[in-house]
Amino acid sequence: MPASSEFVKLCRSQVAIAVSLGATFSAVYLTQELVSGSEAKLVPIAVYPDTSVEPENQELRLESAPSSTVKPMSRRLAAPAQSVEASTVEAIAPEPLPGFENSSNQCQGPENVWQQRKQIVTPLIHEGSVMGLLVSGREDRAWNEREEAQMQQIARTLALACILDQRSQWMQQELGSSRQIQAQVYDTMHNLLHQFKSPLTALRTFGKLLVRRLVPEDKNRNVAFSIVRESDRLQELLGQFDRTVDTGEANLRLPSGNSETATSNMELIQHSPLSLLPVANLDESCFVGFVLKPLLISASAIASERHLSLLADIPTDLLPVWANDRALREVLSNLIDNALKYTPAGRQIYIKVSYDANHRPLPAIAVAVSDTGSGITPQDLDHLFERHYRGEKAQTEIPGTGLGLAIARDLVRQMQGEIQVFSPVNQEWLPSSTAHLYPADRGTTFVVWLPVKKEE
Repeated sequence: MPASSEFVKLCRSQVAIAVSLGATFSAVYLTQELVSGSEAKLVPIAVYPDTSVEPENQELRLESAPSSTVKPMSRRLAAPAQSVEASTVEAIAPEPLPGFENSSNQCQGPENVWQQRKQIVTPLIHEGSVMGLLVSGREDRAWNEREEAQMQQIARTLALACILDQRSQWMQQELGSSRQIQAQVYDTMHNLLHQFKSPLTALRTFGKLLVRRLVPEDKNRNVAFSIVRESDRLQELLGQFDRTVDTGEANLRLPSGNSETATSNMELIQHSPLSLLPVANLDESCFVGFVLKPLLISASAIASERHLSLLADIPTDLLPVWANDRALREVLSNLIDNALKYTPAGRQIYIKVSYDANHRPLPAIAVAVSDTGSGITPQDLDHLFERHYRGEKAQTEIPGTGLGLAIARDLVRQMQGEIQVFSPVNQEWLPSSTAHLYPADRGTTFVVWLPVKKEE
């Protein structure tokens, strides 16, 4: 990768330090490749002086002139050594470097060069890899140990800066590739959303036509109402999904560093209907029975098709709870769907709603969903609410994503409630008349507690 402008500026500032120590020539070179026995090029990054300008303009050259005025030199590079010796430097740069070809003090043998120490060639080394050279020289006197130590410190600084520069550029390339992939994903999402809307609109229309054509006494009328209701729910979620994709795509197109707008957009997503309510929002209330009624109509139809018995005990005099009705619907829908999914044919599902005035920290209404399935293993209970975790159920043919319970727990927490799980089934939440249908060693009970809105 080519050196960035920031790294070039740093190299020029370090060359300036060498010049302040009395160097009449100083340059930083980077090698494009370092493989034992192969040809590599030493590319000049910062050079002083520049022979293409007048001597009185050398200070200007040091600050701003492009380094491309010096042509790259081919070098055969040796493998890097852990400690830098004169032989290592000679292997890296066996030929005289620019600025010293005609020097009267430049001797033929490397031993004489290092004895006089009027030219210092310091490799830029990081973790055993040579990335370039720092070359400095003067003709009036040799370099003392303090000055050599300073030059070595400059070389270490440049080596570390070179590594950071390369990593930064690599990350920028990776970010660019990632943004390209994300853009393609968003395009695919837009295509799918567009294709999804047409059949959804048709489904809602067919449902409304059925409602109109069925007489009130027809038992299928509730099924038709459920089609319309669930279609409306799908359309609501689809609209939110569409807005979320648009927000993500807008963030993708933001210029780098525009974090304020990106943060604002993320807050829109977090506080959107998809999240259903902000964490601290307790201004909404609803009745559990009102939320459960349409869910039970759909669940009863599914249970009948799967030869399951679905019973519910919902008192009519319940107080409202502090909850968002859409959030509560999502929670209870997930729990009921799980019970329907994991209960074998011929068994029973029981839903019980009750009020507990002594619940702590606040009086609450509980919604318990119990099933007679195989239950949940102890090792799975510890991870049950983790996103995408299915545990033992992943080995079955029952489809699932492992998201329903994680979403339910997050929404219950947002409503300042709590969710419990018992496996085997908790006998406390079962009807006494049918308790014998729930074996003590299997089944699962989920209980959702929601704070009650007291009358003022």
